Amino acid sequence: MELKQHVALRLEQRLVMTPQLQQAIKLLQLSRLELIDEVRKELDNNPVLSEDDPEAAGRARQEASVRTPESEDRDFDRNRTPTDRDAERAAREVDWEKFLENRSLQQVPTASRGGFEELPPIDQNLTRPRSLQEHLLWQLQMSDFTEVERRFAELVIGNLDERGYLDLAGAERPDGSRTPDLSIEDLAREAGLHLDDAPLVLELLQNFDPMGIAARDLRECLLIQAKACGFDEVEIEIIDRHLHNLEKHNYQAIARDMRIPVEDVYDAAKEIQKLESRPARDYTDQDDRSIGITPDVYVIRDGDRWVVVDNDKGIQRLFINETLTRKLLQDPTAKNFVGEKLRNAQWLIRAIEQRRKTIIRVGECIVEMQKDFFEKGVAFLRPMILRDVAEKLEMHESTISRVTTNKYLHSPQGLFELKYFFNSSIRRVNAADIYAEDAIASESVKQAIKQLIDEEDKSDPLSDQTIVERLDKTAGIKIARRTVAKYREILGILASSKRKRLF
Repeated sequence: MELKQHVALRLEQRLVMTPQLQQAIKLLQLSRLELIDEVRKELDNNPVLSEDDPEAAGRARQEASVRTPESEDRDFDRNRTPTDRDAERAAREVDWEKFLENRSLQQVPTASRGGFEELPPIDQNLTRPRSLQEHLLWQLQMSDFTEVERRFAELVIGNLDERGYLDLAGAERPDGSRTPDLSIEDLAREAGLHLDDAPLVLELLQNFDPMGIAARDLRECLLIQAKACGFDEVEIEIIDRHLHNLEKHNYQAIARDMRIPVEDVYDAAKEIQKLESRPARDYTDQDDRSIGITPDVYVIRDGDRWVVVDNDKGIQRLFINETLTRKLLQDPTAKNFVGEKLRNAQWLIRAIEQRRKTIIRVGECIVEMQKDFFEKGVAFLRPMILRDVAEKLEMHESTISRVTTNKYLHSPQGLFELKYFFNSSIRRVNAADIYAEDAIASESVKQAIKQLIDEEDKSDPLSDQTIVERLDKTAGIKIARRTVAKYREILGILASSKRKRLF
């Protein structure tokens, strides 16, 4: 077999992801906070980029008032979008001093802060309630535990789960295996505490506020509270031996086993229901009151039409630092460096602007297709998938998916993630007048189920099958019972047997 070298010419088409295109895609899928962080990183890494400046804006407005047709033609030529290969070739041949001279003629958007820069940051004015661990450690410092007992109590507090229960189950390793489960004795050995003293210290800790903290299961949690509240022997025995029957409201079985009247079981159940099953209910690691979502776009009604307006508050305006760039260009050795940074700055500013325009276009398309929702409410949410918006805007579905992830829209109906408006459809028959279409969005069905459950008689809650029949009769929605059960679980609603209130 003879080996030889030869030269061949081949023509092919390939899709190449340029660094600029990769940056544009990356910025498109970032959330608002992530975009702000990315802009800050670019400001730190690129010396020719700078934040907006009111003085520079004023100077630019004055210079913009004397613009000539020749300068407008130059701006038009510069703002055109060539192909990637032409852009790279043109960037190497750019006269950067002339570029800066033309850029100074651009009008910079106004940025008036109205004196807010003198105020302290808003995060310095926020207060945060104590977490569960902080609350327990404070009580621990106020107690008269010895140093060894304190170390053991700190280990117990460090192993509490989000409910306030003591979780000593093993953790999962990166390879998929699990570490062995721990015990109270293991914590005592680690703290140097005598094994006989560990249950006593744990019992003292379980009587901290909130009562029942560090319990190992629901039964122990309720027993701790019942004993502290002075419950009688019947109530304590029900908690100790018949918690499963109590959960199922099987009071007759409890009465037969304990040989007491069922009325006594009813009275005991009333008292037991007053106990707290989740001691850490009022304590979370993250305070929901301090979590704020800033919308990316606002939907505002203007007469008979809906207008989508972008929210640019908090996002820094970027512009070229002309003074520093001119100084750097005076050094011949820094010209290549400055040219590269200027190209990166141009692409970044263009990508951010393209991201803003894309979000607005998608928002306008959603508002157009979901007009009934914005005017009448969630019951009129139409079925819509990513393909519907993608075909209307002539974009790819992956682009629509990136735009709608972690982006929020504020409207008179409330604050929603853009993905909220994409729902699967459910067919209807004999639809009522309020449902004019042949299909209804799954989110509207969930809200209809929630409304039925909210209006039910709590002493006789609706079963899933009854909900199916009600939806078919009132709204012409035909769904299976298992679909109702699935939607009910998504909404966090218990089954009818657990929603029933006897007292």
